[in-house]
Amino acid sequence: MPLARRLSLVDAVAIGLGSMIGAGVFAVWAPAIGVAGSGVLIALAIAAVVAYCNATSSAQLAAVHPVAGGTYAYARAEIGPWWGFVAGWSFVIGKIASCAAMAMTFAAYAAPAGWQVPVAVAAVAALAVVNCFGVTRTALLTRILVVCSLLGLAVAVGFGLTAVPAGAPPLPDATVYGVLQGAGLLFFAFAGYARIATMGEEVVDPARTIPRAIVLALGGAVVVYAVVGTAVVLVLGADAVGSAAPLVDLLERAGWPQLGPLIRIAAATASLGALLALLTGIGRTTLAMARESDVPRFLAKVDARHQVPQRAEIAIAVIVIVIVLAADLRGAIGFSSFGVLLYYLIANASAFRQTGPARRYPRALQVVGALGCLVLVSTLPVLASLIGMVVVLVGVGYRLLRLRLARADDQSAASER
Repeated sequence: MPLARRLSLVDAVAIGLGSMIGAGVFAVWAPAIGVAGSGVLIALAIAAVVAYCNATSSAQLAAVHPVAGGTYAYARAEIGPWWGFVAGWSFVIGKIASCAAMAMTFAAYAAPAGWQVPVAVAAVAALAVVNCFGVTRTALLTRILVVCSLLGLAVAVGFGLTAVPAGAPPLPDATVYGVLQGAGLLFFAFAGYARIATMGEEVVDPARTIPRAIVLALGGAVVVYAVVGTAVVLVLGADAVGSAAPLVDLLERAGWPQLGPLIRIAAATASLGALLALLTGIGRTTLAMARESDVPRFLAKVDARHQVPQRAEIAIAVIVIVIVLAADLRGAIGFSSFGVLLYYLIANASAFRQTGPARRYPRALQVVGALGCLVLVSTLPVLASLIGMVVVLVGVGYRLLRLRLARADDQSAASER
């Protein structure tokens, strides 16, 4: 059963912004400044350029292939099933880690000490239930969460910059490797526009809506990150490295501690918005893969009443909960970046193959995007990259086994005839 086309341009932009704003603006500054030092804003610019190149590739592909699944579907059509599988598998594992990171971020801001893990688990379960009752409810809730997040950020930056302290500790000196590693971690924050492409089967007029929504959402997110990053650097300096809640600390340093609870609420809503959009996108890619038997076909069922892939949504939520119970925030961000950068590497390769009327952007953007993905993935924390590679190989092994068993069944059936 196909999914229903119910999402407008505003819905699609809100879902993309919900993913990107919540995915890093409250969580990624400490690890990014820790490795990039005084070059953190340069790292942000590099991440934004690579993200833009990847976004144009996704937009170009989505206009021609307006179906669920994102680059999983695009790469299958443009360069072959194996490339599509690796892209889809990388997306699923990377974004499952992102979901865990967002649930942890929500709990860090919203839960009292000692209750972070159960609150994170409850958030994943509650939003999975929302997703199971229809995509229009998902889009409406995401809009509300995005507005609350932007208001909170405006308060943090506006009041924080009214009293920039003269004695903020200077940031550590930047190195080339550190800046690139910081860009790799910050890229985690910009990857939310992929949620728009994965929902190509539910967007109204996808050939026109999806490319516009991707570019608008990414542009808005870059502006938000640049403004917030500048405020964090000016007010906190090196103290941001050890901060679990840098925007709360920013207000306290600027003399506005009474606004801290408001920022905690904004951070919690941003994280929920990102988590909601992420769960939605992963469910659609899992649905597309299940239709091709690249994950169990049991997950391909679409609920007849609500027209959403409920089984896929529930399965993803269960896995995210397991990761929340076992992992930490930094590890989740590094692992997520590995999967997402591999996904976009294949997206750029797929867009590079397109010719004729399908081409909307110069091939140079796809080359820069692919090279950027390779450079950034090579600078990620070694442990996160090793774990990511092992999980990718496990997926490849699963598909090889499935194809071999299917081939054996076909040969057996042919011999019986």
